[in-house]
Amino acid sequence: MLASTLMLIALLCAGVFIPVPYAEMSPGPTVNTLGEHDGELVLQIAGRKTYPTDGHLNMTTVRVTSADYRMNLVEAVYGWLAHDTKVVPHDTLYPDGKTEEESTQENAEEFSQSQESAKVAALKELDVPVKSWVIVSTVVKDAPAEGKLHAGDVIKAVDGQPVKEPSDVADLVTEHRPGEDVVFTIVPAKEQAAAEKEKRTAAKTEKVTITTRASDDAGEKRAVVGISAGTDHTFPFTVDIKLADVGGPSAGLMFALGIYDKLTPGSITGGSFVAGTGTIDDEGKVGPIGGIEMKTVGARDKGAEYFLTPADNCAAAAKDTPDGLTLVKVGTIDDALDALKDIRAGDTADLPTCTAS
Repeated sequence: MLASTLMLIALLCAGVFIPVPYAEMSPGPTVNTLGEHDGELVLQIAGRKTYPTDGHLNMTTVRVTSADYRMNLVEAVYGWLAHDTKVVPHDTLYPDGKTEEESTQENAEEFSQSQESAKVAALKELDVPVKSWVIVSTVVKDAPAEGKLHAGDVIKAVDGQPVKEPSDVADLVTEHRPGEDVVFTIVPAKEQAAAEKEKRTAAKTEKVTITTRASDDAGEKRAVVGISAGTDHTFPFTVDIKLADVGGPSAGLMFALGIYDKLTPGSITGGSFVAGTGTIDDEGKVGPIGGIEMKTVGARDKGAEYFLTPADNCAAAAKDTPDGLTLVKVGTIDDALDALKDIRAGDTADLPTCTAS
């Protein structure tokens, strides 16, 4: 009896004091994109007529443990058994030794990009013209482009070949061998900002020559200059998204739907409580996200009746659907709008719902 008691005490101590390489995910806040958060409207539109809305179009989030938090075995077992939490390997949330600060910065950048794509997708759906161009998104430290190209520079051409998509930049650079020169035709970020402010149709361009180096990839070495290219936009009116302390790209779909709702007469929800998640690109395509099981739980806890679910997340979400929540499968913003039309009309029998198979 004494030996068994001592063994039990030892095991309990081990469970409490020995850290395990896991982290925890749990339902985070859910915010109505049509309403207010912390006393101000989430979506603020100026320079264009807006219309009253009702119901909910809630974006959802996941709360995660910090990078330096070390879970013990007891907490891990409790998390595995609990319905509203998920225990995952620590590297899933913080890969390659990424610090919490680095993860937060990356999430902030993804959140900012998702807002831009949400605006573009919504306005394209409304046939509102949006001007777009390719820019330098980031410059890698100690790369050949450092000091020569800067974030926000507009890339007009590479070696005289016009650039229309971000992918064009890499395609044209990799036509070179490492060590060869490549010529960028750019509009510096400051010049572009001045042209927009002064409403000039033309901006002064510069030519910048950069010597490529070999990529760090294993195997065949590609020529690179050490930048990533992205897209920037000019909108015909102002759309601001006011939501702090949120990161990642997964609110894109719900932001796009909220913007669309405010810019069209009537209510696209018909007063229903709809929540959802999903990345969105400029063309309105909805992409998968992480933590879907936590997001459905959080949405239902707040009262959601329908949950717009990215097609690639449907199977995982359907394995443990909260009671009273209908998972609606969507692959594009058009899919979401069609589903909302049926929900608004009360014709929900044929909604494309998620299944576990």
